[in-house]
Amino acid sequence: MKRAALGFRVHSGWAAVVAVAVTKGAPVVLSRERVHLVKTFTYEFRQPYHTAEKLPAAEARAFVSRMQSEARRLALRAIRDAQASLKGQGYELARCGLLIASGRLLPRLPQILASHALIHTADGELFREALLHASDRCGLECMRVREKDILSAASTTLHLRASDLQSRVKELGRPFGSPWSQDEKFASLIAWLALASRASARA
Repeated sequence: MKRAALGFRVHSGWAAVVAVAVTKGAPVVLSRERVHLVKTFTYEFRQPYHTAEKLPAAEARAFVSRMQSEARRLALRAIRDAQASLKGQGYELARCGLLIASGRLLPRLPQILASHALIHTADGELFREALLHASDRCGLECMRVREKDILSAASTTLHLRASDLQSRVKELGRPFGSPWSQDEKFASLIAWLALASRASARA
């Protein structure tokens, strides 16, 4: 069975998800989705740490925990649905790729809620962690690359100049039409990189 990878670019409460395979050395986009990682798509739930900031300590902790569980559950459903869809197209979902921010560890909840900058960071990290958790539950290794490093990392692994990569990724979305935004472009690139890195490791 042919192999495919999912690429994720996360926002508050949702993620751009692109499935990529490599055919005759060239990447092909198999699907693109915008997956919600909260059931109720409003600011209150999409920005859980911002919401928690306004709650008493015990309620804040319970709210963040509930949103983490919800995000994990929805992420797991999305990846399992992708697995089933790809299998129906004749592809095995082999790996995932996730764009991350700084990658630094966050402090405990009281310290997060005392810092507006950390609140912004924690909101994004909650949803990234949900996708990592779901990938692990599905038995998928998930490659992580800092977003600011994605072009240089891909250029090194794929042996293409950054400008050529950007052109290739732009063209990948042509069959799907609009929107093919930076979200889809970067998600497809991390998926392509995840497949290429795995192939290199197996060689």
